[in-house]
This record gives sequence, structure tokens and C-alpha cells, in this order.
Amino acid sequence: MMEAKDHLIRIGREDAEKLFHKMSEFHLTEIAFADTRELQVLHFSLFLGIYLAAFLGNGLVITAVACDHRLHTPMYFFLLNLSLLDLGSISTTVPKSMANSLWDTTAISYSGCAAQLFLFVFSLGAECSLLTVMAYDRYIAICRPLHYRTIMGSRACVQMAASAWASGFVNALLHTANTFSIPRCQGNAVEQFFCEVPQILKLSCSESYLRELGLIVVIACLVFGCFIFIVLSYVQIFTAVLRIPSEQGRHKAFSMCLPHLAVVSLFVSTGLFAYLKPPSLSPRALDVVVAVLYSVVPPAVNPLIYSMRNKELKEALRKMIQWE
Repeated sequence: MMEAKDHLIRIGREDAEKLFHKMSEFHLTEIAFADTRELQVLHFSLFLGIYLAAFLGNGLVITAVACDHRLHTPMYFFLLNLSLLDLGSISTTVPKSMANSLWDTTAISYSGCAAQLFLFVFSLGAECSLLTVMAYDRYIAICRPLHYRTIMGSRACVQMAASAWASGFVNALLHTANTFSIPRCQGNAVEQFFCEVPQILKLSCSESYLRELGLIVVIACLVFGCFIFIVLSYVQIFTAVLRIPSEQGRHKAFSMCLPHLAVVSLFVSTGLFAYLKPPSLSPRALDVVVAVLYSVVPPAVNPLIYSMRNKELKEALRKMIQWE
């Protein structure tokens, strides 16, 4: 009788341990990526190629700007900060997804998920603020060139960059604290290749998730306000550029500004869509595609866009490669 009782207690303890272990982790269900080994290898290969391109491109930009004294200007200072944020953003999400595909698993620990969400939201928030600062820098450089050195002094640039990083930190802290304080009763399967706020909210089982939704709406309004500021800045920039008598001068100004505006539009539009859309209005495959567009594509293409369109940066990279 005692043996049977001990056996039941042991079974109950083991079940409790399994349940605790299950609830202390999440599973990143990446749709078709987990169905067959071939798709897992394809997923790993694609993400590896994108990650290496982003790492190499952003690394070269950071090295060139840091080592070439001719690039120690406000525009390249902000570009260096953007490359740092892009490296942090893509390194937060892609390597874990690659590892899961390679080792045929979907698990991520509770603390790992929280850290991933915090670092990713931090990178997004800081990058949005920094893109706004970069638009302001271009506006001053083109529309008020005589006042550029006065307005965009080294101290002002450091303060603006620090403000961008600080805004990302506060944004990430609020989102992470809100998201992981909400009770969950819908399982632990996150339908994404990384821990994303909207997907974790789908696991909630109480109306307390409305607090996080309210925060998302407020942050989205701020992001949209930044986007409007960027667009208005470029309206002024393009108006000034069209007055330039030299065709070469107009071409140079447009080549510097249009890529920036294209990246901002892709980043903001897909990010807002991912965070503001009702979950039931889009299929799971579309959620993954949108996530790739705002989390993986910009860090990979930013270095290419800025280096290919910028003669000074290309020259610095060429000299750096030849010197090595």
C-alpha cells in the first residue's frame, strides 16, 4: 500500500516537473519551417546568407567610419549608430532561429524569450528615433547649409544619438514588463521565428492585455509622428534640391536622400502593420513575411544602399580593403 502511494506521489511529482518545464519555455513555431528537414535546411541557409551579408556590410561601415577621419561628420556618425543598431537587431533574432532549424527544435527559454523581446524592441525603437534624426540632419545640410556646423555640432549630435538610444531603452522596458506580466493560458507556442509582442499577446487569457495594446497604440502614434516628420523634411529637401541649378548637384542630393526614404518607408509600414493589425485578419505565413521585411531585410540592405550611393564611403572602404 505504501509502495503504491509512493509511486503515485513520484508520478505526480514528475508530471508537475514536466508541466513546470513546459510552462517555463516557449516554442517558436515557424509554420512550414518545422515540417520537413529539407525546409529546415533551406531556412537555415537563407537566414545564414542574410545574416552574413548584414554582419559583413554593417561591420565594414562601422570600421570605415571609425577609422577614416574624413568620415567623422554628423551624417556618418549617425550612420555608424544605425549600423550598430542593425547589427544588434538582426543578431537578436536570426541566430536563434537558425540554431532551432539546425538542431530541429523550436524551444526558447522564458528568460531567453524575454531578453530577445527586450533587445529587439530596444533596437526597433532606437532605430526609429535615429532615422528621424538622420532626416533632420539631411534637412539642415541641404536646406540650411550655412547654419549646418552651428546646429549639428559634435555635442548636439552626441545628445541626439544618446536620446535615440535612451528612447529605445524606455520603449523596450515598458513593452517587456507589460507583455510578460500578463497571465497566459493559450499554451506556449509563439507563431513566429522570434519572440514578438503581438504573438505573445495572443497567448493571454485575461483583459489585462488591453494595457499592452494601449501602449502599442501610443508608441505607434509616436512612430507615425516620426514618419510624418521625416516625410515633411524630405518634402522641404526635394523642394530645395529642385532649385539647384547643377544637374550633378541634384543627382547627388537625390541619391543620398531617396534610399534613406525608401528604407524608412519599408521599416515603418511593415512594423506598424505587424503591431497594429488584428491577428485574425492575416494568415500565419503573412505574419512571418511581414516580420522578415521589418526585422531582417533593413539591417541587410542598409549598408548596401548607403555604401553604393555614397562615393566618400565607397572610397574609404576601397582604401581600407587595399590597406589590409
